[in-house]
Amino acid sequence: MSVTFAHIVFDASDVEALARFWSGVLERPVDEGANGFFATIGMADRGTSPTPTLMFLMVPDPTPGKNRVHIDLSTDDLPAEVDRLVALGATHHSDHDEYGTTWCTLADPEGNLFDVAAA
Repeated sequence: MSVTFAHIVFDASDVEALARFWSGVLERPVDEGANGFFATIGMADRGTSPTPTLMFLMVPDPTPGKNRVHIDLSTDDLPAEVDRLVALGATHHSDHDEYGTTWCTLADPEGNLFDVAAA
């Protein structure tokens, strides 16, 4: 028996806007069939890509407090990537330099925290 990633799921109040944001971040298209209640990125690549599908679901109730699971990204040019993500709609949260790694914590348009690290 083996287990693989299937989806990383985002509860969202504005599914289409959040899917567009992450589409821009990852430079991957939102899959066909997206609507105000459900959208995915990468569903068509399942089985051919090691990257999990991002799934966005309409959930009207906001999550209280800090999210306990988050996405980590890496880049060769941290300052430029942070600027690009902020231009897409991310909010800069904090900068870190610990354990030999430099990274920036950002929030997506619905407040979900994620990190971008220098590769």
